[in-house]
Amino acid sequence: MKRLLYNKLCEWKEKEHRKPLILNGARQVGKTWLLKSFGENEYSKVAYISCERVKNLDALFSDFDTKRIVRALSAMCKVDITPGDTLIIIDEAQEYPRALTALKYFCEDASEYHVAVAGSLLGLTLHRGVSFPVGKVDILQLYPMTFLEFVAAVHGEQMAEVLQSKDWSMINALHSQFVELLRQYYYVGGMPGAVSAYIGGAGPVAVREIHQQILQGYTDDFSKHAENREVPRIKLIWDGIPHSLAKENKKFQYSDIKPGGRASQFEMALQWLIDTGLVYRVNRITSPVMPLRFYEESNIYKLFILDVGLLGATMQVTAESVLIGDNIFSEYKGAFTELFVYTQMVPQGMPICYFSSNDSKIEVDFVVQDGGKIIPVEVKAEENVRSKSLRTFVEKYSNLKGLRFSMKPYVDQGWMENVPLYACGEVFRS
Repeated sequence: MKRLLYNKLCEWKEKEHRKPLILNGARQVGKTWLLKSFGENEYSKVAYISCERVKNLDALFSDFDTKRIVRALSAMCKVDITPGDTLIIIDEAQEYPRALTALKYFCEDASEYHVAVAGSLLGLTLHRGVSFPVGKVDILQLYPMTFLEFVAAVHGEQMAEVLQSKDWSMINALHSQFVELLRQYYYVGGMPGAVSAYIGGAGPVAVREIHQQILQGYTDDFSKHAENREVPRIKLIWDGIPHSLAKENKKFQYSDIKPGGRASQFEMALQWLIDTGLVYRVNRITSPVMPLRFYEESNIYKLFILDVGLLGATMQVTAESVLIGDNIFSEYKGAFTELFVYTQMVPQGMPICYFSSNDSKIEVDFVVQDGGKIIPVEVKAEENVRSKSLRTFVEKYSNLKGLRFSMKPYVDQGWMENVPLYACGEVFRS
């Protein structure tokens, strides 16, 4: 399966002032597989070590003498590590945070070696008295597979290239095929384990079992890595997000998950989920002014989980309701479709917020800062694509042009572009 981040790894390899790499991301998004594939394809040798499986890490990282560490890694991995043609992979770094600290010394004393670290929950290690190598590492973020990556895996590169082309007449000609693939993606999602099983012939029941295993792994992580007093609060938030997304007004409120719940009770638990990459927070703005980050309201927001397939498993949505007919695009108040659009945009690194007026009469699903432009985005899951809020918003801020994602073909109406829902991830991709 091809991952778009692979090209970024190749760019890292060729950087003149390359630093050790941290490949960050939630559990089960494919970090280990991607680094191993990259190493096997782009290097002569790979020296791989898992901090979860090796027992004598204290001896390996007893100090930060990089020459000694390289000799020890060579012996442990049975690989002659040589500069430039060997990729050193340190996996599951969250199990042994001193491995992160060692990166500082590889940057300062042994930059000729190519070192990449993969691990979940890396954000949490910053709070455990571990010296994080600030300014001494390159960082890339891996997300679940996008719809484009899913299309390439399920239907082949040619279909994915059509989607990337932005040739709307050709895309419109393949509309029904893209809708069918989108329906499959809503069920399978972008977790590589589920996608790999699906393209290998696994049926809906087997795919759901993989989803449940992933969800159980996340729940186990709550107890394993979070402070004991925060675990019940983490679970309340995690379990409450799907119900929040199924509301007409998707603003997350703690009172919805616990009567009388307040932000002060849950802010640490929420930050834990955000740090792990399991949850995304989209803050409200009341004015579309650049830079968006300056105008976010940190106390009013929507919450999304990381994958549409996992959302379906959490809500126990049946395969029949997703794979047959078009109801899934509009059911649950469009929760799946709004999550789908967000997860296709977030890997591109743009500031993303949402807009609602104080009187709640106007709400725009997302407001995106794409380079020097502010773009209001409306998401429509139904065939009815009336855009009253978006039209009012654009008329109020006449310097802006709207963008609507819907099941309708591409059309530029002057004040707004309508882009097919399945192409939402390609609009902002250069």
